[in-house]
Amino acid sequence: MYLIHITIHTDQLPAGQADALLAQHRAWFTSHFEAGDFLLLGPYLDQPAAGLIVAHAPDRAALDRMLAEDVYYPHRWADYTVREFKAAKVSPQLMAFQGL
Repeated sequence: MYLIHITIHTDQLPAGQADALLAQHRAWFTSHFEAGDFLLLGPYLDQPAAGLIVAHAPDRAALDRMLAEDVYYPHRWADYTVREFKAAKVSPQLMAFQGL
């Protein structure tokens, strides 16, 4: 499992394209969420234009291929910090936090 911290460089985005790029970014993570690659995701509440994805991939190379599909990735309009993670315990109450 992987923890992916994404920070979008909004000051580097082409003028007038921020909304369209964000829509493409959302479509990218939604498709991977629906495919089961991304297990949990959402924005940080204490940092604008940034968020976290908890992902499952067979290996780092597969994860890197997924990240390369994001609209921000090829232009370096975002930073992607990836940490490999092993969940030692998972609360059955995790679903209670959805949307908070």
